[in-house]
Amino acid sequence: MFPITALSKQPAAVKKAADRGPVRITENGRGAYVFMSEQALKELIERERTDAAYEAYLLDAVQQGVADIEEGRYVTSREEMFRRAESRRARHA
Repeated sequence: MFPITALSKQPAAVKKAADRGPVRITENGRGAYVFMSEQALKELIERERTDAAYEAYLLDAVQQGVADIEEGRYVTSREEMFRRAESRRARHA
């Protein structure tokens, strides 16, 4: 975090910090701006894209699980699970 005056008085320090990620710039002691390098912005956007894709994948998996339960596609015992797994394995062998 840097005061806004650091942009003119300590630009090298602000830029160095911005290379690592977002830097908060304060004005009158309160958060006012965020400064970052182009590379840090690209990395942040890519991380957010990856997170959003993973969240969509998880949401789809949960929705599929709920649909499976509603349609009765589930087992309630360990033995039944192994029996079904063995049956599937035998069909694909």
